[in-house]
Amino acid sequence: MGWVNIYFFDTYALVEIYKKNKNYEKYKDASFVICYLNLMEFDYFLLRNNGNRNLFYQLKEFVVQIKDEDLKNANEFRFKYGNKKFSFIASLGYIVAKRLNTKFLTGDKEFYGIDNVEFVR
Repeated sequence: MGWVNIYFFDTYALVEIYKKNKNYEKYKDASFVICYLNLMEFDYFLLRNNGNRNLFYQLKEFVVQIKDEDLKNANEFRFKYGNKKFSFIASLGYIVAKRLNTKFLTGDKEFYGIDNVEFVR
């Protein structure tokens, strides 16, 4: 299944859109999905920065399910790129994006040059 013009927003992307980074301006109205772990990580960012934590409930509608295979594949991805410092949550998001045939939107430097990533700083 391919979701045309839908992105998987890494937590990095959520934060940059929230902070109104001009490089992320074109994504603020884009169709996107996230997983619960990205939502948790973003909510923690909001908590630390006195942000609007009601966004948690607004973003819930964009959450997609994680499958058992996603967890295993995320670990394999991290293992394959052992020289990089991919977080568990970002690795999982990347794998879910690949499964859904969507671009993984991030500015996490570890993902620069990786297939299926739209890298924006």
